[in-house]
Amino acid sequence: MSGIKFTRRGVIAASGAALMTPQILRAQEFGQSAREFSNEAPVSRNASSFATQRWQDHFDSLGQGAIVADTISRALHYWSADGQTYKVYPTSVPATEELTKRGYTEIVRKKEGPDWTPTASMMERFPHYKYMPPGPDNPLGTHAMYLSWPAYIIHGTHDTRKIGRRSSDGCIGLYNEKIEELFGMCPVGTQVRII
Repeated sequence: MSGIKFTRRGVIAASGAALMTPQILRAQEFGQSAREFSNEAPVSRNASSFATQRWQDHFDSLGQGAIVADTISRALHYWSADGQTYKVYPTSVPATEELTKRGYTEIVRKKEGPDWTPTASMMERFPHYKYMPPGPDNPLGTHAMYLSWPAYIIHGTHDTRKIGRRSSDGCIGLYNEKIEELFGMCPVGTQVRII
């Protein structure tokens, strides 16, 4: 015997280190791969564990700004018109495939302190739903950005348990503090792609 003593704690620690190695390497590679995609000046970024998106894979130009809402990873990616800002936000996404609309649209209207009226299809499924004025019980949270598709909105939520889950009736939801930040950066006309 070589004199090596195996303890339960030592085996668990070694296993944990082995499991973390691929994540650490991916985190290191993220910085490298992000730089490889761009020959432009450094941009302001926020870190996340979501898969990085490139605006060039979705749009011909940044226009007034661009958003990609990824319903699989449950993340919203935002690029400013000048390309200097790239942000990633965790989101809620539609609860079912039937409620999920994918494709290209744009922000056509913005509202701070939105009110909420349930759609006809919501009323069929949930007859107890009723109109709600702005406030802490409003499902649209503090800010809403309406898309060119009727009844589809990027909005906040007071129910933070919904973020990261399939929980909406078709909309993309963000934490209230994050939708407030995004709302301030996105003009009407910002292009949007839901994937």
